[in-house]
Amino acid sequence: MVGSVKLAPNHDWVFVSSSPLSPDELTKWATRPQCGAVVTFCGTVRNTSTTGHDITSLEYETSTELAESRLVAVVGEARSRWPELGAIAVHHRIGPVELGGITVVVAVSSPHRHEAFEAAKYLIDTVKNCVPMWKREVWQGGSAWSEEAHSIESVQKQ
Repeated sequence: MVGSVKLAPNHDWVFVSSSPLSPDELTKWATRPQCGAVVTFCGTVRNTSTTGHDITSLEYETSTELAESRLVAVVGEARSRWPELGAIAVHHRIGPVELGGITVVVAVSSPHRHEAFEAAKYLIDTVKNCVPMWKREVWQGGSAWSEEAHSIESVQKQ
């Protein structure tokens, strides 16, 4: 385990960790009595990539402090776009993650499903674009940094 940042007393939770992630724990944590919807998204390691190799695992690297501060900014922007949201959790894995392993979890609760789905989509898309996270693809006999790299963007305010 690396770090954990909880904000807005028990309403926001960002976490960057070398430990396995638990979507069940986040779903349970995000469930609130005033919310009729909880959307949980999990990103997992798939066996294909643009390199043409059969991927066996991924390795993620980042500055934990920088990644968590960017996650806090992303969550803050989601709250400004959907002020009715109940709870927001975004956890990202670092270090090695085996095929089928969970690399990122987003859980969002809201009184209604539309806002929960929209916020969850915004969160994962923005995390992918705005949080500095480097990915090494590993296959039988080799490895390389992902060719799907892109520039890190700032969190866009609405």
